[in-house]
Amino acid sequence: MAALATQADVEARLGRDLTEDEEARIEALLSDASELIRAHTGQDFDAVADDAIVLRPVGVVLRLPQRPVTAVTSVHAVGRDGQADVELSGWSWDARDKVSLACATLSGADVPTWWWGWGPDTYQVVYDHGYDPIPPIVVATAATMVLRTLLSPSMATGMVSERIGAYNYQLQQGAGSSGAAVVLTPPDEKALARYGPRRAGVIQVRAG
Repeated sequence: MAALATQADVEARLGRDLTEDEEARIEALLSDASELIRAHTGQDFDAVADDAIVLRPVGVVLRLPQRPVTAVTSVHAVGRDGQADVELSGWSWDARDKVSLACATLSGADVPTWWWGWGPDTYQVVYDHGYDPIPPIVVATAATMVLRTLLSPSMATGMVSERIGAYNYQLQQGAGSSGAAVVLTPPDEKALARYGPRRAGVIQVRAG
């Protein structure tokens, strides 16, 4: 997946072009910041069409994990072999992130033999989701995370100031320290709160 911010986003906040040394690091730092944000929020953010995901319902509801959901194309019952076997009709989407199977029925197919007894346990949903463009606060957070690292006066994590000549340095303790590594700080997490994990009622199953 692409980084959630660009070199231009970082330079706009820095107020100048990057130096050669900074340019050599920017791609990796933007990738690190993006992965930390995605891991924290559980969101990909990129606009994706026809994404197929296998879910186990809570009651008769399938909650789609990636937001915003822009379309739901199909729902299939997954057979014993782990493959999307029977397409369903009659399901409903709440135009947000939930698909209801309360009125779902088989669509143009006979009931497969595996259905009798326990019936389907998981369902494959094909849906569109994500943002185009990426939300500004997400871009700003990723760019700020990178900028903190680039502006750190030392490659040593936690060092926030140093002086040459009667050499001394000062260390900042805690989550705000930066240095060589990109970090997600509490203020970053607060900025991303609206995109944070919504885990209740989500049961995702590994396909295959």
